Amino acid sequence: MALTKLNNKAVANITTLPVALGDMVLVSSATASSSASIEFTSGIDSTYKEYIFYFVDIHPSTDITTFRFQTSTNGGTSYGVTATTTAFSPYHAESDAFAGLGNATSWDLAQSTSFQNLSVDIGNQSDESASGYLHLFNPSSTTYVKHFISTNQWYKQDNVSYGTHVAGYFNTTSSINAVKFEISSGTFDGKILMFGIN
Repeated sequence: MALTKLNNKAVANITTLPVALGDMVLVSSATASSSASIEFTSGIDSTYKEYIFYFVDIHPSTDITTFRFQTSTNGGTSYGVTATTTAFSPYHAESDAFAGLGNATSWDLAQSTSFQNLSVDIGNQSDESASGYLHLFNPSSTTYVKHFISTNQWYKQDNVSYGTHVAGYFNTTSSINAVKFEISSGTFDGKILMFGIN
């Protein structure tokens, strides 16, 4: 494969690329207002090979709570597709008293039907929230398992910046056609957007 040199001096000046880029299409969005969960039960089909969910300013009503997700193969009648996952987390205190990076092994699922944690111990003060995104790859495939990756950032209840990187697969060759996001206790406010990638 030949390499193509980009002669443009800045990203803003680029007019063509040597490869085609897909389009990101907003499929649907939902706004949580004192909601226990948000479900996407339509629009996840063979139209797109990849779906990206963005969650913005997820603000729980209960202090020290968890934002998490699961999928469905029956349009949302039930959630609990078997998954195997892994996670790691960087963190840094506002006070600069501590920082680190470690495996979030308590989040890992091993052939489990539990919901996958995305952000834990989120604070409920007025300035505390969580944001991030989730990529779900080829959910309509009836040949392969369904891979996902997710990156999240939140204001932990004890004035700590936490991030997580979660990845794994749903161990099914059935089509995944619904996704549910929920809070582990109480309700939450925020917005979740679902995009398809051409």
